[in-house]
Amino acid sequence: MNIITNPKRLRGFERSIGTPKVENVSRRNVLKGLGIAGSFVLAAPVMSRPAFAYETGAGKMPHGTVVDPRVFVAIAPDGVVTIIAHRSEMGTGVRTSLPMIVAEEMEADWSRVHVEQAPGDEVRYGNQDTDGSRSTRHYLIPMRQIGASARTMLEAAAAKRWGVPASEVKAANHEVVHDTSGRKLGFGELAADAAKEPVPSIDGLKLKDPKDFRYLGKGEIGIVDLHDITTGKAGYGGDVRLPGMKYAVIARPPVTGGTLVSFNSDDAMKVSGVEKVMQVKGWPWPSKFQPLGGVAVIARNTGAAIKGRDALKIVWNDGANAKYDSVAYRTELEEAARKPGLVVRKEGDVDAALKSADKVIVGEYYLPHLAHVSMEPPVAVADVKGDKAEIWAPVQSPGGTREDVAKTLGIPVENVTVNVTLLGGGFGRKSKCDYALEAALLSKELGAPVKVQWTREDDVRHDFLHTVSVERIEAGLDKDGKVIAWRHRSVAPSIASTFAAHTVHEAPFELGMGLVDMPFEIANIQCENPEAAAYTRIGWFRSVSNIPRAFAVQSMVGELAHATNRDQKDMLLELIGSPRIIDLPAVKASWNYGEPYSSYPVDTARLRRVVEVVADKGQWGRSVPKGHGLGIAVHRSFVSYIATIVEVAVDDKGKLTVPRVDTAIDCGTYVNPERIQSQIEGAAIMGLSLAKYGEITFKDGKVQQKNFDDFRVIRMGESPLVTNVHIVPPGPDTPPSGAGEPGVPPFAPALANAIFAATGKRIRALPIGKQLAT
Repeated sequence: MNIITNPKRLRGFERSIGTPKVENVSRRNVLKGLGIAGSFVLAAPVMSRPAFAYETGAGKMPHGTVVDPRVFVAIAPDGVVTIIAHRSEMGTGVRTSLPMIVAEEMEADWSRVHVEQAPGDEVRYGNQDTDGSRSTRHYLIPMRQIGASARTMLEAAAAKRWGVPASEVKAANHEVVHDTSGRKLGFGELAADAAKEPVPSIDGLKLKDPKDFRYLGKGEIGIVDLHDITTGKAGYGGDVRLPGMKYAVIARPPVTGGTLVSFNSDDAMKVSGVEKVMQVKGWPWPSKFQPLGGVAVIARNTGAAIKGRDALKIVWNDGANAKYDSVAYRTELEEAARKPGLVVRKEGDVDAALKSADKVIVGEYYLPHLAHVSMEPPVAVADVKGDKAEIWAPVQSPGGTREDVAKTLGIPVENVTVNVTLLGGGFGRKSKCDYALEAALLSKELGAPVKVQWTREDDVRHDFLHTVSVERIEAGLDKDGKVIAWRHRSVAPSIASTFAAHTVHEAPFELGMGLVDMPFEIANIQCENPEAAAYTRIGWFRSVSNIPRAFAVQSMVGELAHATNRDQKDMLLELIGSPRIIDLPAVKASWNYGEPYSSYPVDTARLRRVVEVVADKGQWGRSVPKGHGLGIAVHRSFVSYIATIVEVAVDDKGKLTVPRVDTAIDCGTYVNPERIQSQIEGAAIMGLSLAKYGEITFKDGKVQQKNFDDFRVIRMGESPLVTNVHIVPPGPDTPPSGAGEPGVPPFAPALANAIFAATGKRIRALPIGKQLAT
């Protein structure tokens, strides 16, 4: 724990765009003021014992965790407590939730807390990757320990000053109190002495009893950036300005793996404001997150740079991926799905069971490539001077960005500073730092600060796309309608292809997203992964491979319910079967989101429970008007359990609307229910958008879409009219799990099942597009 003697000491990017202030704006009060009612089941998270110890996979992440109040907490003489947020804020509220945990444990008054964004430095702060819905589940206990350590140091300092045993003093609401004498000292008065105290041993550290929590689990604290975001004062990547800064846009190869042959810059140089045109170094594909290369136009402003780029005459060599065609590739994937593939899970004898089945239901499900299209396209500012580099960028992995910049420039990692701005959305795209590397390379070459701004067209056409997929499921039924066989073949190019050439099978972490961890109680199960090559950049996308797997598996549940004249929910619960723990470690290629099975088993009792909760709260089976239908789906992802009911309305012209969505989420012990509600509401919007419109296609190796006119996202008027979020209270020893990503996967299958209930038409390929048109 540090003492701040000069508040202007604060690190970050305040010299260019200002340091955000803490604004304690309650979202609940805002909603009340607007007359809008949020709906969610709220019960405070229960922790049976103050220590609440459990194991996570945090220690196995690069650089692990750091539990040191001297790194994360500082107190000024006026009592203002500064808490470091070492994860990136992209709408999940992590810049609020993690500091709030620290404030809770150290008994800080939230109105006197300042949140400061950490730069990229994983040696100092531990792992900083803001992805995988890991932040709360990995950092609930470390942040509590940091806060408790700071509190213990303050109490020790007060006890010494008063000459009393530390056991007689207690921190409460930004003060340390001696009950016997009634003496009190504020945190600011104790800061200098507390900073001299040794950091307590974690083993002997006493955490607060959860019954005494003031902030955690209450849902009363809005995100710290809310005021600045809503008033336009928040600092995003595009807001950074440095003295003498140049502005750049880049023409990149239109085909992944393509190379520059030649370019003519004469017309570009005639554009007012354009100062220089230069080649940007590219790396042979695949090359992790290194730049694609191309031609950069440097100008006095971004508008001039874009006009200059439009005037370039460029000749490209499209390379080996020039024949990539979405239509032909879909046929290849479908053909592969109809043939045996690499067996990644096998129980019983599926072939024999399918042969003996009274009926076999076959479903083949297709999902295209998807683009992230965050509201803020990629952007980065770099200032490279000699062997030192400073970056300002909206990145999800500031520590990883720091290491990649150092490697790319050939300079020591300690000479690189990465300042993290707010992210205008991320969804996994900004965990790849190619745009920051481009800015660093140009700044080194020009000897001046450079901003590289991607346009929306750049963003759509040069994304690390969500993979395309064909999922084929064969389910065998006996004469009583019981499912006795299940074969699932999943065919999709892998994210691993971004890192290694000739990758044709999905990686274990992809196979573990709804394929090998399929939770149904069926005697004969076989999961296969036929080969699929990648012809474009594939990357992480919100929920990743859970999206196609949940769509296929839960759509098949709907098909089986129809084939056996059963209720969807009843069919689903029958397939989930008895409450049990699935022994995934025995499954080949098993993966559990990096978490130990001891803390995060696959628990079908919790899966059943979210189905039952959403069926109750969402009034499953309720009467709906003609042309309306209800659909249900459930999925476990990021070690959370999510069930969704979608009500759909389809008119006589095929127009689709969603009057109501209900989602039950069991994400274990939680910190901020307001953020959970927001994440699930956002997942419903994103899930509907992807299901209706999401599709990236290729012809001659080139992405055919360019902007929101042809890669559509739903507008406000198309969003679900009502989204109810039902948070399932956790058990006393249930550790926290993910909330940012798990809401997306069950939405599309619930929607498809609802469409079938409304119209009798089965949707097996996304996007829905014009499939419902009469």
